[in-house]
Amino acid sequence: QVQLVESGGGLVQPGGSLRLSCAATGKVLRINTMDWYRQAPGKQRKLVAGITVDGSTNYADSVKGRFTISRDNAKNTVYLQMNNLQSEDTAVYECNAEVLREWNGTTWSGWGQGTQVTVSS
Repeated sequence: QVQLVESGGGLVQPGGSLRLSCAATGKVLRINTMDWYRQAPGKQRKLVAGITVDGSTNYADSVKGRFTISRDNAKNTVYLQMNNLQSEDTAVYECNAEVLREWNGTTWSGWGQGTQVTVSS
């Protein structure tokens, strides 16, 4: 029953902003790590940003200074704030997480369903 549910994608103009969210639902005790990936048509999936259980973050060079990843532990949700979006950011964004199951303390890893981000004038 554990799953990752994404939201927040859409169509924006260059220079605009979006905030993506990825919520871990089901019997989840906590999110250990979560990464955001993106994949544009005809291109390989690439890591965009990641966050660890202690809040440490990392970013791809292409998004540093524009994107911010954060977590809300009470909601078992991770956010990706995307500012100053450019056409090169157009892609399907997917979250990938390792979570700690509530009932038996085991880990679960999986992907969200993906959300489309389109940056166009």
